[in-house]
Amino acid sequence: MLSRAQKEHHAQKQRIREQQELKRREAFESANAVVDKLVSTLNDGVEDVYQNQKKLEAESKQLQAHAAQFSKQTIQWLQLTEGFNRALKELGDVENWSQVIEAEMTTIAGALEYAYKGDVPG
Repeated sequence: MLSRAQKEHHAQKQRIREQQELKRREAFESANAVVDKLVSTLNDGVEDVYQNQKKLEAESKQLQAHAAQFSKQTIQWLQLTEGFNRALKELGDVENWSQVIEAEMTTIAGALEYAYKGDVPG
């Protein structure tokens, strides 16, 4: 009888251990499922942020390229404008030179005409 009671006690302890082990595994699996779900949810948010960051970086590079192109174009426009201003100044210099030459030629023509007519002041 004592032997039988001991065997029943041993068997009952074994069943309790098995039940505890089963419940421990179920709890572990449930915890893993919760953790996986949380990580998946967090990863979705992180992935969205990462994708947005990649888009921003691409747009930033494109903006830098456009800014560099605009800068080059602006420099070309400035060079063209400076060239145009120089040409206008040269044209003004030529006009001034031609006016001086015209005045001198008028003076010379007047002197030659005066000399040709023989009207020497005297």
